[in-house]
Amino acid sequence: MNKYNERQTVANAGFFSTFISTTKDGKKRPSIRFYRYLSMFLVHLFFVLSFVADVQVLEGDITGSRMIGFHLADPFITTEVILSRNEFPINLLIGAITILSFYVIFAGRAFCSWICPYNFFAEIAERLNAKLVKSKVIKQREFDPKIRYVFLLAFWVLSFVSGYLIFEIFNIVGIVSRFIIYGYSAAIWWVILIFLGEVFFSRRFWCRYVCPVGTFYSILSKFRAIKISWNKEKCDHCAVCMDVCIVPKVLEMTKAKNKDANGTTFSVVSGDCTLCGRCIDVCHQDALSYENRLKKLL
Repeated sequence: MNKYNERQTVANAGFFSTFISTTKDGKKRPSIRFYRYLSMFLVHLFFVLSFVADVQVLEGDITGSRMIGFHLADPFITTEVILSRNEFPINLLIGAITILSFYVIFAGRAFCSWICPYNFFAEIAERLNAKLVKSKVIKQREFDPKIRYVFLLAFWVLSFVSGYLIFEIFNIVGIVSRFIIYGYSAAIWWVILIFLGEVFFSRRFWCRYVCPVGTFYSILSKFRAIKISWNKEKCDHCAVCMDVCIVPKVLEMTKAKNKDANGTTFSVVSGDCTLCGRCIDVCHQDALSYENRLKKLL
């Protein structure tokens, strides 16, 4: 992928080409996307090795696991357990607080793009949807992102009332993770249905409008240390970054209408940013980069 020679959008960037970036001086290097996929692969490789070869580095699945014997747990699933059982399991709480602390302090909603196994399939669906929209086979459909808070509250209420982890029935993140680790189950057809919905109905609708896991992280991660930084002096406001962004509204500041804002560099403060780096990978002006605010404090 050479972002300096052509406009790299979701619809036109070659799938495999996006794993390698060409620098301004013509050198090839792995893209941020390559490292994201490598992260997803390694996490589930350890899960699989634990199951098939008893290599006990990372055991369980993406919703609940143990790393070298230390409990880790999905924070949202933990809240469901508390609401459904009216109790506070200590090991589960420790695992959830450990995970949550890392994301709240450092990475924000990065789980969605760096760890979530469904993200791989979502990006394929996204590319197909963009091509169909570009060809005018289907219409581009977007909805009010605030609807995700309705789903978040609904799953909490349902867990409290029913005594069951209702979201886990529909949680495609957990379903895909268990499919990779343990093999086929009928639940994978629900994932396929969501995948087809994202291809033919609305781009990334699960991540943008439904998934309470991502919503939960976004609420608590506004003040994370690692953020995307935008240099307005370099930006030509082409909007390619918004085209490839999982949640485009987080990059609204890059629009031309904001070019007269005071200052040179600005941080993406929205908790919805997944730090996927896709905007950095495609920016032909190098106006976007990662910013580690922790360094400033040190």
